[in-house]
Amino acid sequence: MNKEFFIALDMLEKEKGIPKEYMYEKIEAALVSAYKKEYGNNTNVRVLIDPVKQDVKLYQQMTVVEEVENPEIELTLEQAKAISRRHKIGSVVETELKTKEFRRLSAGAAKSVIIQAIREGERNAMQQAYESKREEIITATVSKIDPMTGNAILDTGTGMATLLKSEQIPGEEYEVGQKIKVYILEVNKELRGPLVTLSRAHAGLVRRMFELEIPEIEDGIVLIKGVAREAGSRSKIAVYSRDEDVDAVGACIGNHGMRIGGIVDELGGEKIDIVKYSESEEEYVAAALAPAKVESVVMTGERSCKVIVEPDQLSLAIGKEGQNARLAARLTGMKIDIKTE
Repeated sequence: MNKEFFIALDMLEKEKGIPKEYMYEKIEAALVSAYKKEYGNNTNVRVLIDPVKQDVKLYQQMTVVEEVENPEIELTLEQAKAISRRHKIGSVVETELKTKEFRRLSAGAAKSVIIQAIREGERNAMQQAYESKREEIITATVSKIDPMTGNAILDTGTGMATLLKSEQIPGEEYEVGQKIKVYILEVNKELRGPLVTLSRAHAGLVRRMFELEIPEIEDGIVLIKGVAREAGSRSKIAVYSRDEDVDAVGACIGNHGMRIGGIVDELGGEKIDIVKYSESEEEYVAAALAPAKVESVVMTGERSCKVIVEPDQLSLAIGKEGQNARLAARLTGMKIDIKTE
């Protein structure tokens, strides 16, 4: 345990984000384990790690007693005074041990504990890094595509993570080296299983894109009141302006559709309906069914309503395979029954 050992711990902290204090604890446990393998589980040992002097020492501990019952952890007063005249009954006598005296088997066991500690430390550091970005968007580089599952292995800058096929936008295909935006959905705090769940299909990706790309949303002037999404096909996002002079829908679209165009491009051409939120449930439902024109909305229950449209607007209101009505219902939280006169 020399200077190079402490330099290695410094490098682990800087490059892997593993705190030295964490490694000190694991190394102590590893050395105690190695000692007990060598000398028996009934023995007592203390590990002293001194980062200032860059030194690690092991001390065998024995208690001074009147009558020895366990010679592995006890010694008589006479034996203790032979070491130091200051010892008395109840004193703990420490004798330094040399780590080089450990057998190869014991040293190997200590090494495996330290390697496992490094792996756990790396995972903990990565967990904390991902946790600080949870429900945020990061840019990752495609490292590999699994031809069997379709899962994409991504280099996130924090480490390697998997974008599952189920969390990809349907129809998207990736190439090695391609940079894509992904949403950090969940972080696994356990020691087993995938470290992080990434997604391009979650509605949170659309929400965060608008929050990052639209200055009025970032400034808190325009609020996002809800998002409903069927990834790769269509999304609806409800927005509300806290300033009467700011058009919430117009702010999200931008001049000549420049703002929303960038988001649509990132999502591979996914259609996005920007809906003006209203405290009036009738107005909100009517707006959510865009691009269809609604004649009237009548509330039939606490969370249900009947919508009347002209015959030529019926298919538009319902949408292909019911998608428009389905997204509108999800966005507003209403059960919507669409009828013609």
